[in-house]
Amino acid sequence: MLWAGRMRLRTFRILVMLVHASAACEFGPFPYSVTGIVCRMTKPAALLLNQETARVIQAAFRNAKFPNITGERSMRLLGKVAYGLTNIQVNGLSIEQSEVELKENDAIHIAIKNVTAFYKGTLTYGYAGAWFLQLFHSVDFEIESSVDLQINIKLMCQKDQVAADASDCYLTFHKLTLHLQGDKEPGWLKQLFTDFISFTLKLVLKSEVCNEINFLAQVLANFVHDLAANFVQDEDIRLDISLASVPLIKANYLESHHKGLVLYKNYSDVFSDSVFSPSLLTESRMLYFWLSEHILNSLASAAFLDRRLGLTIRGEKLQALFEMEDTEAQQKAVQMIFQGTSYNDSVAKVWSLAHPQISVQPEGTVVKSFVGVEISIFPPGEEPLMALYMEKEITVTIQAAYAEKKLILHPVDSRIEFKVFKCTADPSGNDQSIRNFLQTMISVVGIPEVISRIEPALTSLMNSKGLHLFEIRNPEIITRKGYVIVQLDFSFPNHLLLDFLEKRL
Repeated sequence: MLWAGRMRLRTFRILVMLVHASAACEFGPFPYSVTGIVCRMTKPAALLLNQETARVIQAAFRNAKFPNITGERSMRLLGKVAYGLTNIQVNGLSIEQSEVELKENDAIHIAIKNVTAFYKGTLTYGYAGAWFLQLFHSVDFEIESSVDLQINIKLMCQKDQVAADASDCYLTFHKLTLHLQGDKEPGWLKQLFTDFISFTLKLVLKSEVCNEINFLAQVLANFVHDLAANFVQDEDIRLDISLASVPLIKANYLESHHKGLVLYKNYSDVFSDSVFSPSLLTESRMLYFWLSEHILNSLASAAFLDRRLGLTIRGEKLQALFEMEDTEAQQKAVQMIFQGTSYNDSVAKVWSLAHPQISVQPEGTVVKSFVGVEISIFPPGEEPLMALYMEKEITVTIQAAYAEKKLILHPVDSRIEFKVFKCTADPSGNDQSIRNFLQTMISVVGIPEVISRIEPALTSLMNSKGLHLFEIRNPEIITRKGYVIVQLDFSFPNHLLLDFLEKRL
């Protein structure tokens, strides 16, 4: 059985090597040039996540499939003695301490000290003594062990995503004690079988536990990837988060670089001019996300193609827009546009006529849109009438923040230029008062109204992906020329990992 265990371990390692070799990733000479998204996790975040390591190790011990252990040995006077340990299960587990260290350009080193585990099962043994005397017995046993566990986790690229290799795993035994039938006192039987099985048992425990830890590390890496992929997808619009270069391990942080290309039906996204450099990010916060403005531009284009950039306003909302101030000029303009028709019998439609253009500057995110606006009225007993149609180019600078689990968008500057203007009440277009009123109304009320609709929609979308489960502290959204940096501290939602492990087990 010992040789069978060794063969399984060799086979497992060979399979892992073959998978890694067959799925190796190739990157060009300038991998940063195609980097659209960067995630940097600093050492404080790694230390926080290490607190959850105990849960993974406990799952590895519980989920390890321990094989039956068999052996035999010739004994003077007793003849040949054979034994078998079956139904081996973990009966209790405790972990005293776990430490993590980032080894630059090497691995994540995790040292787990004093893992105390109790195993139970059944010991069956028999021997053929002198004078053809044969005896066979079966007793319950308990094994008490205390070990230190060292794991070196390497991050690599496999099938264009981050993979974890935890095959570099060592168990150091401080104690391995066999108790038979609950008897804690030494006896000849206990001493006999402890001598027989200790060496074999240590190899089996190391093999099975380390294999399970390696397997769980890979499963967790896939889980994180799937979680991220789901977060950046909404219906038919998603981001390609495949790796743009090999993941980095530095002394103070882990970093992965992703392509971030927008995927939407037949929409083709190409990006090869990234301005990313590791020096753009610091190490003072726990988590950093770097986003190229190209991603925002491409997402806006995909949203336009998916016909998401439209808004319908009616009733009280429409009234609030057009009655922002009670002046004679406002009353005259409203009377001319709606021709005495009630707001409840009117509807305004706003939509994007072309792909919005987005650029990121130190003062904020600049959105340039070519927008159409149509106001229709439905006089009682008469045919519907298009009272107003206009096309305008709007440029808005927006500053973003995240607080109390909500996205906050604040317009700090706007410019409006009319391209087409048609008003039924003023066919000649000579009445400048209507345009002046609309210019003010759009700047003061219209743009904030549109943004107020976008804020909860994006917040709801992010929360549907589980963002609200995290306790995010002091988040900052920083804009620079060509890119955005999101930096924050966080607390890990314990139940997220627990739920995952329960499903895995």
